[in-house]
Amino acid sequence: MTDTDTPLSNRPQLKVSELIEHPEYAHVTWPLQPTKKDKVAVATNRGGPFNIAYEIHGHGPIHMVWIMGLAGFKTAWQRQTKDFGHDQGSKYQCLIFDNRGIGESDKPTMRYSTLEMAKDVVELLDYVGWTEKRQLHIIGVSMGGMIAQELGLLIPERTASLTLMSTAARLENTVGFVENLRQRINMFIPKDLDIQLDEIKARLASSDFINSPDTEGTFPTMGDRFAAQEVKKRCDTEGFTRKGFMLQAIAAGWHHKSADQLRELGDKVGRDRIQVLHGTIDNMIPFVHYETLMRELGGKEQGVTGVVFENKGHILPMEERERVRKLMEEMVEKTAALDDDE
Repeated sequence: MTDTDTPLSNRPQLKVSELIEHPEYAHVTWPLQPTKKDKVAVATNRGGPFNIAYEIHGHGPIHMVWIMGLAGFKTAWQRQTKDFGHDQGSKYQCLIFDNRGIGESDKPTMRYSTLEMAKDVVELLDYVGWTEKRQLHIIGVSMGGMIAQELGLLIPERTASLTLMSTAARLENTVGFVENLRQRINMFIPKDLDIQLDEIKARLASSDFINSPDTEGTFPTMGDRFAAQEVKKRCDTEGFTRKGFMLQAIAAGWHHKSADQLRELGDKVGRDRIQVLHGTIDNMIPFVHYETLMRELGGKEQGVTGVVFENKGHILPMEERERVRKLMEEMVEKTAALDDDE
C-alpha cells in the first residue's frame, strides 16, 4: 500500500522537528506584497496610544475588512488576500491587520474587550479613509466575528455586508461547568508542542481535512500545513506572546451580545446584508452558537443568510477556501443591488 492509498484517518502527522526540517516550511507564509503597509496609533483616549499594524492588498473599488480570531496573525487571511486582493486586485481592496495583542501590533497590558478592539478598527478605518456609506464588507472569524458584531453596531451606516464566521453572540456552556472550566484552564498550561498541535487540530478542523493531501504545496497533509503555520507563529516570540494570547482570550471569553442587541444589529445593518457561516463539527465554538445567532438576528425568515458547512470544523477560511470565496462574491453582488435601491 502506498502513502496515497493510506486511509485518511490513518495518515501520520509530522512532528514539530519534521515540520521545521521540511523544505515547504519556509513557504507556509506566502510572499504577498501589499499595496500599502503601515502602523496607526489608536486608543489615545482609551488607555493608549498603541500601534495597530495593517496592510492593504489590491486597489479596486470594493472594500473588504478581514478581522482575524484569537491569537491569529493577519497573514492567516493569506488565502482570501490572494483570492481577492491579488487575483482580483483591480476589483477589490483587502484590509488585514493584527488585533491588539498579536503580531506586529502592540500588546498593551490592559483589559481587552471585543468592543474596545472594534473601536481600534474604527480608528484604523478612519485613518485609511474608508468612511463612505455602505462601503465596507466586514468579515470576521471566531473572535474576529465577535469584533465584527461590535463593529456593525458602531458603524452600521458604513457596513455594506457583515459576515459572521465560526463565531458566537456569547459563549454558551455546552459541555458542563466542570469540563468547561477544565478546558479553559488547560489553555494556559504549558505542554509539549506536539501535544498542543494535536489538540489544536482536533479543535479547529475536521479529521478529513487534517488528513487530506496538501493541495497548496508539498507537505504530506493539510494538517501538516496547518501545524507548520502554527509552529511558524509560535517561533515568532515577539509577535506571539503568552500575555497577548491571554488578554485576547479574556476578550473573547467575556464577549456578550444579548438577543436585544442582535435584534438591534439586524435592524441597523439590515438583515439581508448579514450572513452567518458555521461548520457542524466545530469543536472550538460548537454549532449551537450558529443557531443562537441565526435565531436572535431574525433568521432566514427575516432575510439573514445562514450557511451550514456539513462535517466541517472551525477554520473555514482554510478548510473551505473556495466556498468562502464564492459566498463573499455573491454577497458583494447582492448588496450592490441593495445599494442601488437605497
